[in-house]
Amino acid sequence: MADFVSSFLAFCFGYFCGSIPFGLLLTRLARTQDPRLVGSGNIGATNVLRTGRKDLALATLILDALKGAAAVLIVGYSAPGFPQFAAAFGAFLGHLFPVWLRCKGGKGVATFFGCLLALDWRSGLVFIAIWLSVAAATRYSSAAALTASAATPVAALLFGRADVAALFSLIALLLWFQHRANISRLVNGTETKIGETGKNGERT
Repeated sequence: MADFVSSFLAFCFGYFCGSIPFGLLLTRLARTQDPRLVGSGNIGATNVLRTGRKDLALATLILDALKGAAAVLIVGYSAPGFPQFAAAFGAFLGHLFPVWLRCKGGKGVATFFGCLLALDWRSGLVFIAIWLSVAAATRYSSAAALTASAATPVAALLFGRADVAALFSLIALLLWFQHRANISRLVNGTETKIGETGKNGERT
């Protein structure tokens, strides 16, 4: 019973951390364009970049990753083990579905990376290496995220972390679901590249 309670509390704490909408908060503080009005309409770093503010996009990327890592590490300090996985899952769901924004958040790539890095830094390094390689080769943020997230469970298994592989198999499925429109555009050849606002002004 105590394990269930600690895991539930860890999940709730993770959700709270993950639900902090840094992309929206930073653009409001800077009095620049609302990221929900451009590109994909979400609050993640790639979409903040489409407002024309590279500095805010970088800050959003870092903070969205840190909130996932922080949730895992803080919980691990007092309740290592399964509660950390509950916190990671909560943080990811919080970013995707923040209650403060009517459950309309980001697509979870940076938070995915932050949680992964905190649970298994080796798999985290594999994720970022693949993301950077695919992004540099294609200039498609979505293709980079999809490829790196799919490789994550395999990397975790190779490092002997079946527990991490199991959790991130589930999280990767959610990330792919959030990218379903991007997948369709990648197949159709109409996906927007990194730094673009969208062809003919459409939401991407």
